[in-house]
Amino acid sequence: MVKFKVEWSVEARLDLVDILEFYIKRNGNTTYSRKLYSGINKLIRLLSNNPYLGKTDDPSIRALVNGDYQIIYEITDKMILIVMILDCRRDTEDN
Repeated sequence: MVKFKVEWSVEARLDLVDILEFYIKRNGNTTYSRKLYSGINKLIRLLSNNPYLGKTDDPSIRALVNGDYQIIYEITDKMILIVMILDCRRDTEDN
């Protein structure tokens, strides 16, 4: 089995930081954000071995959905590019 290299777009990194900071401020501690960060990293490690886990309507972009989060990514030749991370519970206009 070929392991795909995982790269993050700048937007995806900022999305993750924004989500984690939101919950730190909202909850007044880092407990939930640490758990969330760990869960997202586990999913991404899974993707490196199984890049076609995510669903798609467009063959060039896929989304791995886990609970309230979507990891949006593209698959290229032996590389996965994390394009963005969405917290589907949050209103994106309030960020």
